[in-house]
Amino acid sequence: MRIIPFVTFGVITTALIIILNSTLLVPAPLGKLLSPQSGIWQNAEPADYNYSADLSFKQLKGKVNVYFDNRLVPHVFAEDENDAFFVQGYLHAKFRLWQMEFQTHAAAGRISELIGKKAINFDRDKRRLGMVFAAENSLKEVEKDPETLAECDNYTAGVNAYIESLNESTLPLEYKLLGYHPEKWTNLKTALFLKYMSLDLAGSENDFEYTNAKSVFSSADFDKIYPVIMDSLDPIVPKGTVFPKPGIELKIPSTADSLYFDAKDSTTIQEQKPDPNNGSNNWAVGGSRTKSGYPILCNDPHLGLNLPSLWYEMQISTPTYNAYGATFPGAPAIIIGFNDSCAFGFTNAMRDVRDYYEIKFKDSTRKEYWFDNEWKQTSFRIEKIKVKGEPDYLDTVAYTNIGPVMYDKSYSGGRATNHKYYAVRWKAHDPSNELKMFTLLDKAKNYNDYLDAIKYLHTPGQNCLFASKSGDIAIWDQGEFPAKWKRQGDFVMPGTDSSYFWQEMIPQDENPHLVNPERGYVSSANQLPADTSYPYYLGGSYPPYRSWEINKRLSAMDNITPEDMMKLQTDNYNVFGEMALPVLVNNMEVLKLSNDELNYFEFLKTWNLRNDVDSKGATLFVLTWDSLENKVWDDEFLKTNLQLMMPYESTLLNNILKDSSFKFLDDINTPQIETLGDDVTAAFKKAVSVAEEADSNGRLEWGKYKDTKVLHLARLDALSRLHLPIGGGTNTINAANQQHGPSWRMIVSLTPQTQAYGVYPGGQSGNPGSKFYDNFVDAWVQGKYFTLWLMKATDVNDDRIKWTMSFKNG
Repeated sequence: MRIIPFVTFGVITTALIIILNSTLLVPAPLGKLLSPQSGIWQNAEPADYNYSADLSFKQLKGKVNVYFDNRLVPHVFAEDENDAFFVQGYLHAKFRLWQMEFQTHAAAGRISELIGKKAINFDRDKRRLGMVFAAENSLKEVEKDPETLAECDNYTAGVNAYIESLNESTLPLEYKLLGYHPEKWTNLKTALFLKYMSLDLAGSENDFEYTNAKSVFSSADFDKIYPVIMDSLDPIVPKGTVFPKPGIELKIPSTADSLYFDAKDSTTIQEQKPDPNNGSNNWAVGGSRTKSGYPILCNDPHLGLNLPSLWYEMQISTPTYNAYGATFPGAPAIIIGFNDSCAFGFTNAMRDVRDYYEIKFKDSTRKEYWFDNEWKQTSFRIEKIKVKGEPDYLDTVAYTNIGPVMYDKSYSGGRATNHKYYAVRWKAHDPSNELKMFTLLDKAKNYNDYLDAIKYLHTPGQNCLFASKSGDIAIWDQGEFPAKWKRQGDFVMPGTDSSYFWQEMIPQDENPHLVNPERGYVSSANQLPADTSYPYYLGGSYPPYRSWEINKRLSAMDNITPEDMMKLQTDNYNVFGEMALPVLVNNMEVLKLSNDELNYFEFLKTWNLRNDVDSKGATLFVLTWDSLENKVWDDEFLKTNLQLMMPYESTLLNNILKDSSFKFLDDINTPQIETLGDDVTAAFKKAVSVAEEADSNGRLEWGKYKDTKVLHLARLDALSRLHLPIGGGTNTINAANQQHGPSWRMIVSLTPQTQAYGVYPGGQSGNPGSKFYDNFVDAWVQGKYFTLWLMKATDVNDDRIKWTMSFKNG
């Protein structure tokens, strides 16, 4: 009978060998992952891990010393500027390599290589949008500028120097989990990352949704639902500003009414879109309003909250400049930060610089397309998409003089069948050198330097904020923006006629801007850059509420300190709630509410208008307003299967405040005419049913209901931070949503000895096995800040220095 245990042991052993050497359970062989010599155990850093090192690289011209403080923030001191970029690349790779490569793989449409065929549609979308095409065009522009090219070359060399030092044991954890290895970095990858950010900040394009809505609603109703310019309570450039006569006289196509405005077209396209909330706050107050007599600059970009974080904090000091701030792993330079003379920050300009055109091909071969009364030759780009465990997927993308034909009969972005061809004209396809702007800002000493720098920003459009120790404050709505006639690009345009093309770019000096205003501050929170007196069509999408609250608060402040700005930047007051709550409370038909509903109505009625973490009233308000929006719009919107865009919440509020008999309050599916009271009451009853379930699960408090999280980029919960107790939300200055919000908070007081503070929801290391992986998250949740130490070369013996890396030629 000894044969039975022997056979059993043999079967178990064989099964273990098969399992441990296969990818049946996880993408990488389990045995390899669990190997004590090279597996995931090697990624666990001891608490007393020593980051100090002496390194030699033949690419370096001189010496570079890197001093790490107790938060693992590197302070880079280089004898040569290009050596600083080499070391920046090395440090980015050492601490964030997998993140850098994963993001550029996503931008290039290469995720199928890592996770298989389920990512093919994602990859096709990025290829057909022309992400690599755009990066190649920008790289050509970079290569024309010797300084920027040297910057990229050295950065790339630094990244690759670190990659070459890796072995199986020291590979970042995610490579082991997903079963692949890093490839060499290139300048194209840097360009791709910047295009990735351009795409992430391009959420204001709704061509297909508006085209469908135009086919469903009358012109008058369409303008009520999607107004030409959403009202801005307080634009970036104050109302009443007189703008000079425009330098461009636009010509509206003679066929615009018949082929564009009055055309009742529809489309089945379903776009992959970035988060429409990608925005930010920034403001600068002049010395006349501060306690110190010097300007204070504040910035908090609102982006996706991920681990590893989008940002990596560092200082770069060279013989020509000394800058500190947040950097992008994947690109050289300080992106948002300050130097010895000034500070700079950004918010999304929200302008629409991506338009779609319908193309007419001669036949199914797509070799010729009709344009300006003749057939023109198409070019093609063969996109080879490598798919893990599958044959390569080949996608042939047609290119016209407009741009790539993103959608055709083989691809509609979703599951819908598409019978038309749409080419995309995206400003990001044009040659540009945004890196030059960041490098020049790092070196800027005054307003003129800042103005020279931001001229290199083409895409994405940003509100560029500036403050200097000499006392200047300024903001420019900056980018290379197409000059458009009214509603140009809101709908799909005819691609057969050049008269629908963008005619010219708005001259730089005609971009909205504000310099040293008498009121003593400049600010933006993604609102309209200017009122209707601005001579060009703005398009886009502009939330009005955060900016209103910021400006109201700044207007009432004097003797401002950095601590005042910290309180403002993390404030949870909901100004939209201030305007909308009376609509709900005053129109509630209380007699129709049950006892249970009356209890929840008390939470709503007594809400203090703050989205604080323990507020039940904030949850009731959000649930009720969301329910009211559905009640008002669903009867019209659900009568079609077409892809439509829900109106902005400001649209409903503005219309109700102007007209309590707003026509869309009536439900077209019932014989009676519903009133505002009917809708509010019905919406509240539905909201209560959701609130009761949340309450029974102990999740009615706003922080628990909102449930903010910082997810790992690969969406691995075990490597994420979940259920964070933070308040705020969409219409509060502290715009922390479920997985989106202030990705980097920074406050810089430009006193003779700079005082700066900052925090981001992550940590300096991308290694989940390091104590520096997520050690800033709790401080970020609590609204706390770290002091940003702009180290001097003479501070080498300071107690804050914990580790030192020395780089030299060799």
